[in-house]
Amino acid sequence: MNKTIAVIRGDGIGPEIMRATLRVLDKLKAGLDYDFVEAGLAAQEQFGELLPAATLESIARHRVALKSPLTTPVGGGFASLNVELRKRFDLYANVRPALTLPGTKSRYEGIDIITVRENTEGAYIGEGQALSADGETATLTQKVTRRGSERIVRYAFDLARKVGRKKVTIVHKANILKSTSGLFLKVAREVAANYPDIVCNEMIVDNCCMQLVMNPHQFDVIVTTNLFGDIVSDLCAGLVGGLGLAPGANIGTEAAIFEAVHGSAPDIAGKGVANPCALLLAACQMLDHLGATEKALQLRLAIRATVVAKDRTTPDLGGTGTTDTFADAIIERIGGA
Repeated sequence: MNKTIAVIRGDGIGPEIMRATLRVLDKLKAGLDYDFVEAGLAAQEQFGELLPAATLESIARHRVALKSPLTTPVGGGFASLNVELRKRFDLYANVRPALTLPGTKSRYEGIDIITVRENTEGAYIGEGQALSADGETATLTQKVTRRGSERIVRYAFDLARKVGRKKVTIVHKANILKSTSGLFLKVAREVAANYPDIVCNEMIVDNCCMQLVMNPHQFDVIVTTNLFGDIVSDLCAGLVGGLGLAPGANIGTEAAIFEAVHGSAPDIAGKGVANPCALLLAACQMLDHLGATEKALQLRLAIRATVVAKDRTTPDLGGTGTTDTFADAIIERIGGA
């Protein structure tokens, strides 16, 4: 495989974890070339804008990007750079796996849940945001469409079938949000009827959160709308040790962006202690997307073995290592594979 990808090194700890991740990918001999582009604060400092045209063009041309966390400045401009990128490229499916790695500080063992979150509609799009002149009332329009609901639910069921999952849980709030969540649930039921080989159940979002805490092993694949998916996927990350182990894939028909779910963590930037696992696991998702499933498995096994052994892992995983020594340990295991 020879493929050029756009690489966004990001802000805060972003350049550190990206450097570690690319070192590992190079050792893996994944056949990747890198087109380095900027976004976020780094882009603003260099080019005077948060999302330069060259960055957008690179993502459009290569159709695949690996992205470190970005900082969205407070004030004018984009409400969120991540949301803006998803809108620009219609990256409608946000896929966030939560998988227990033995040896991590987690509440449960044996968790393996995939949250599929609708990424382009709902409350996060920011349509109709307004504050009354007296500052007393704020409004926001939440929009859900049949098209958006159908394609995300279909994606979730197709993914379940592709990776051998047995159950999809549709998460909603149709009992209260009868128009928006009601439409999502109605369409989801219609789509589910086309997948008789996969068990489908429905769960109201507040009950889902309680059930995830009480008995997370009942879940396999979860599909839901934008706001609920953001909350539920972070809850799932908490079940397996936190956002330091949480990758995310943003998938559309024309492009895909793979990222660490966590933020830019400016408080530890430059200290060399940032955990690169989330970005490395996002790179695994990227390799799967590119059809390099054997390379993805090889990398996942090397990460798992390193975390289990606590071999030069970062302090958040109970080790005394650095970002670079963590990468070194993974690279050695790839070399010995």
